[in-house]
Amino acid sequence: MSDELAGKIAFVTGGSNGIGAAAVRKLADAGAEMIIGYNTGEDRANAILADLPGDGHSIQQLTLEDGASVKRAAETIKANHPKLDILVNSAGFTKAIPHDDLDALDDEFMDQMLIANVRGPFSVIREFRSLLKAGGDSVIVNLSSVSGFKGSGSSIAYCACKAAIDTMSLSLARVLGPEIRVNCVSPGAVATDFLPERGREKLEKLAETSPLQTVVEAEDVADAIMACVTHLKTSTGARIVVDAGRFLK
Repeated sequence: MSDELAGKIAFVTGGSNGIGAAAVRKLADAGAEMIIGYNTGEDRANAILADLPGDGHSIQQLTLEDGASVKRAAETIKANHPKLDILVNSAGFTKAIPHDDLDALDDEFMDQMLIANVRGPFSVIREFRSLLKAGGDSVIVNLSSVSGFKGSGSSIAYCACKAAIDTMSLSLARVLGPEIRVNCVSPGAVATDFLPERGREKLEKLAETSPLQTVVEAEDVADAIMACVTHLKTSTGARIVVDAGRFLK
């Protein structure tokens, strides 16, 4: 554990699993006081909480699809913290749907995707803006994807959502400075359970087609998130790609 982020308060949505959990551990190891956001994974969140170094960490339930839930989470955190220095929007979901199967991508699923993966992160930023401004030198890191600019991924809906996150981050970067920086981290296929059908064997085969020929781990993405927080102090509206160079193919 280091003290690089001592005195900093960080909130990670989707912090109970996958990339979000890796980011929680990385930030806590650097000395940040963590708020672990979760939707239904309370047990996972508590397990991570119990293993974190340092003091003052907590968990917070919120459901991105439910605006009232996001407001309640913000009110709870505001009641307990005078500021927020780091917000990582990691929560989201997808489902694999072949791009040529337009009928399978019905209106109901498209609405669910857009609400959870676009409106949800925006509502989190909106509700926590005052706490982030109080930090004075704060940063928002939005988890996007190479799908947002390549147009390939688990579904057309997912690609559209991540393209929206990219553009929304540019707009927010313009209006939230100078107190708040806004950057995106865009992974490719990552070794998590985000897509259950994409197992380790498939990831290793995909890695063979990338220039670096390596599987991207959740910790690799967490390192990029950490860089946005600690090193890229004069970057806002930036996109950091973490996919071993596979997007170049």
